[in-house]
Amino acid sequence: MAEVSAELELFRRRWREELAGDAKRRRRETAAAEPESRRGAEPGEPGYLKLARGLLDGGTPACRSPSPARPTEEPAGDGDGDGDDLLGQLIRDLNEINEVPFFDIQLPYELALKIFQYLGKTELGRCAQVSRTWKVLAEDEVLWYRLCQQEGYLLDTSISDHSCWKLALKNCRARERALKTNWKNRIGAVSQLQYELGKILCDVHSCDGVVIAGYTSGEVRLWDTRTWDYTAPILEPMHGPGEAGPQPHVSFVRINSSLAVAAYEDGTVSVWNLMFGREPIHRYQHNQRIQALALASEGATVATASGFEVKVESPNDRGFWQTTATFEIQKLVNFLNLVPDVTGSPVTVAAAEDIVYLLKAEDPGKILHSVYGQPVTCLDVSAHEAAFGVKTFGWLLNEPNQILLYNLETSQCLKKMGNSIGDFTCVNLQNSPPNMLVTGNKDRRVRVFDLRKSESLCSLYAHQLGVSAVQMDDWKIVSGGEEGLVCVWDQRMGTKLWEMHARHPVRHVWFNSHSLITANIPDEKAPRGASIMDDDLTAHRKHRGIIYAYEFSVDQLAVESILPICRSSYDEVTGYNYNIGLAVPYDNI
Repeated sequence: MAEVSAELELFRRRWREELAGDAKRRRRETAAAEPESRRGAEPGEPGYLKLARGLLDGGTPACRSPSPARPTEEPAGDGDGDGDDLLGQLIRDLNEINEVPFFDIQLPYELALKIFQYLGKTELGRCAQVSRTWKVLAEDEVLWYRLCQQEGYLLDTSISDHSCWKLALKNCRARERALKTNWKNRIGAVSQLQYELGKILCDVHSCDGVVIAGYTSGEVRLWDTRTWDYTAPILEPMHGPGEAGPQPHVSFVRINSSLAVAAYEDGTVSVWNLMFGREPIHRYQHNQRIQALALASEGATVATASGFEVKVESPNDRGFWQTTATFEIQKLVNFLNLVPDVTGSPVTVAAAEDIVYLLKAEDPGKILHSVYGQPVTCLDVSAHEAAFGVKTFGWLLNEPNQILLYNLETSQCLKKMGNSIGDFTCVNLQNSPPNMLVTGNKDRRVRVFDLRKSESLCSLYAHQLGVSAVQMDDWKIVSGGEEGLVCVWDQRMGTKLWEMHARHPVRHVWFNSHSLITANIPDEKAPRGASIMDDDLTAHRKHRGIIYAYEFSVDQLAVESILPICRSSYDEVTGYNYNIGLAVPYDNI
């Protein structure tokens, strides 16, 4: 406030000097133009100078009435017209506080800010060196807030949350560089998510760092890795009448930001709300074993496939769950996905052997793709497209296996990609960067495709058996293989950064900027020679499967994290863990 007052006082002093000089000049011009008899007839300074001095002194001068002696035909540039021009110029100069000089013109601050919004970080830095006015403009919080939002930082914040958005952007970029370095050099902490009472691991899924796991004991467990506190609550199933006894194995689990879903071997499906507690909010039953389960990435929609039936469940406007649609198809479903970001009734894509269905309530039996004798080997969908691998006749017709890309709105095949002898075992379209797609194959290769060119950008080879799970972002790829190997790749360089190995096949891979979750799930749910009896509380470690949670954040290094053996809450059954694994330095990355 003191700086503003000082600048205003300096401004007023300069204008007083300019007005004094202008008054002397006008007196000399008037004295030279008037005859000797009229000189000195009008003592004192003109009225417009008094008005200007009153404005500079901070007063409110009275309104001036026009002089009766001034003829109406007098030109604007004569007499008191010059005083009006000076007053207007004075008011305009007072408003120059909110104007920015652009070469030989003056622009309002808001218009100059609009022009600067088209500049990047480097250009704003150069403009800040032009002048003091441009420096103030180039460091405006609105500009740097927009740059933060455009680069994907602090998206859920408002402009008032930070006092200096230029510094906030600098810190975000520094943190991103540190995380990238940690990813490349394998710097961070790793922990194992284990639940011995669950016996054998059946299925794993994750969403934004929250992990859900189903076991052969029929139990479903959750871990929230975002808080670095691996307390795993048990989601309790809803018991019906006469259902006492051991629970059936868990077949599939899915989770999103608000719901968790589990499908059991007896055809039961339970839905939990993550905000309401451990009791399920909805439960329904199929007559046969469930072959596929899908949960919407956002919202509350569940789709299940059992036998030749696909059922879609979702809550109505009052929150009561109901069957939204039921579809009858010709073959058994192998893969099932719900199309994200759909307004209105949900849309489901189902792959049943060699037929791909696009299931809508208004068009229940629409076939997206069908070629007899060419089964679908993997499937993934985005908001407008579906990608799936097709196993062709191979050597019989000299036709390699391919990835097909379909438009869900027009039902037209957009691209055919890949020329591989092996089957495509996994594909990731929804989580890949725009116009990119990553696949895994039985020929032990990871391939990245550019959807605009239908070409393979790179082919990565490191797995000993087929690739079972894969995901990519703008610079790295994480792949898992049937032999239990997890590989992290630099996509642009085409090189392997590091790898980790476990006993069982990798069935789930998920990562974001600072964390990675992998799951090694056994294929054999009842291993022979394991001496697992009904009254035995645990299974041997080598049969159980394992979930790894990696944390690469610079705020949570391995030396600062609590070892898994020290996180016991002492509320489990006494003596539950006879095969305890001591935490040693090799457990850290």
